[in-house]
Amino acid sequence: MDYSIEDLNLHSSGKVREIYEIDDDLLLVASDRISIYDVIMPTEIPGKGEVLTRMSNFWFDTTGQIVPNHFLSSDVPDEVAGRAVRVRKLKMYPIECVVRGYLSGSGWKEYRETGSVCGVGLPEGLTESDRLPRPIFTPATKAELGDHDENIDFERAVELIGDRDLMEELRRVSIELYEHGANHAAERGIILADTKFEFGRDATGGIVLGDEVMTPDSSRFWPADEWVPGRPQPSFDKQFVRDWLDQRGWDHSPPGPELPAEVVAGTRDRYNEAHARITGATPATDSRNPQPR
Repeated sequence: MDYSIEDLNLHSSGKVREIYEIDDDLLLVASDRISIYDVIMPTEIPGKGEVLTRMSNFWFDTTGQIVPNHFLSSDVPDEVAGRAVRVRKLKMYPIECVVRGYLSGSGWKEYRETGSVCGVGLPEGLTESDRLPRPIFTPATKAELGDHDENIDFERAVELIGDRDLMEELRRVSIELYEHGANHAAERGIILADTKFEFGRDATGGIVLGDEVMTPDSSRFWPADEWVPGRPQPSFDKQFVRDWLDQRGWDHSPPGPELPAEVVAGTRDRYNEAHARITGATPATDSRNPQPR
């Protein structure tokens, strides 16, 4: 690669990524920043951007039979190698496509209040972390930087998208992707409790998977051998940071507090463990060509 980031125009900057224009494509660069409750923490998690990029690339490589994705190449400027990818430009849809196989997080909170999640009725008597009878589609709005995502029902998602048939297809594809990921993770001793996908359309109008896919930032990963319904679960994701913040009474308003060294190290270890188990590669190995551990 004979150019650097300084040679490129910044397209946009999000909570944990920068996007640059590169010819007719985009360069997606994952940072080591971590966002909790939609607030960017002042402390970074070293190596996090690389783990997110490699895990997403692994899933892009193994889900192409389900839906096309935006990945083009890992040929990127040297200063962002390992944590950046060249991707197709898409017109992104204005919702997050969340699929839940287990009852946790905001889904558990909503179920306790209403007996449903995003308008999807569920059986009575479920407890926290219970496995659902089947995976459910629970969309959410995409928050602007500094705002919070909002869970919505399917009808509201149809209004935002403006096309019922398209929304039904996004739901179908999302559930198929989740089931693929959950089955793969289960073979490696991990429960994929829930995850979110983002889609866009390409120049032909086709549905294309973008952003990140089934990473510890966008998913709940639980060790299967420690799963006990009725309580929160140990995890390989950023729930570890959420729990620490909640225990110290943070009100979810910016600015977030500095994270101590042990929380940073614990988060890094959990992300690396999820990456290693799911892809079969260490963070220093290209997970599009994973090597056995």
